[in-house]
Amino acid sequence: MINIKTSHEIELMRVAGSIVGETHKYLIPFIKPGITTKELDKLAYDFIISKQAIPSFKGYDGYPGSICTSINDEVVHGIPSMRKLKEGDIISIDIGACYKGYHGDSAWTYKVGHISKEKEYLMKHTETSLFEGLKQIRPGARIGDIGNAIETYANKHKLGVVKELVGHGVGTNLHEMPDVPNYGKKNTGPLLKEGMVIAVEPMLNLGTADIYILDDDWTIITADNKPSAHFEHTVVVTKDGYEILTKR
Repeated sequence: MINIKTSHEIELMRVAGSIVGETHKYLIPFIKPGITTKELDKLAYDFIISKQAIPSFKGYDGYPGSICTSINDEVVHGIPSMRKLKEGDIISIDIGACYKGYHGDSAWTYKVGHISKEKEYLMKHTETSLFEGLKQIRPGARIGDIGNAIETYANKHKLGVVKELVGHGVGTNLHEMPDVPNYGKKNTGPLLKEGMVIAVEPMLNLGTADIYILDDDWTIITADNKPSAHFEHTVVVTKDGYEILTKR
């Protein structure tokens, strides 16, 4: 069932989303060569707790981290560890915060020092694909319109669209209905209605769209070991469009 949020629920989700956005901004100065992803995880945990919220991901289906830290060819769900960031890496940081029972969820991909032109291209066009998808959101549109816009943009720029992983509804559960794929046909899928809250999150690869999961049962990487980027916002459908709840 797709939940329509009340104005009170949306206000709580604004706070949760704001905490997520603030956590991203807080981490940016620390994303540099030499820091470990475990150190970034601790920084995020302490910041979220200081805002009277809790990290949505910690313990979720047994996930051990407070954030997801996915480097280079890691698409999503990279587990924070003693691995150090290196010059030229890109890292997707996925952050969730739960405030008074309501979640915010946003991922962003960052460069570590100077990166290759190929990685710059991947990041630029994956971020743009997110906003191409968001442009479709308004009451009366359909979920397929979002995915179609993302897929069309990705295909135009010859980037691989990960199809096994999708966006989702957000609320008192981190993942709710509906699924929000990054591909699809216009005028298909669930109808968007005012008060719906969804996370839109394109994951695009520089090479093949194919992926596989590592032995840790969490980390998903590209099949050809080429880099992947991930950008995500949680948004609420408004009477005339949408509002980003996870503003940075």
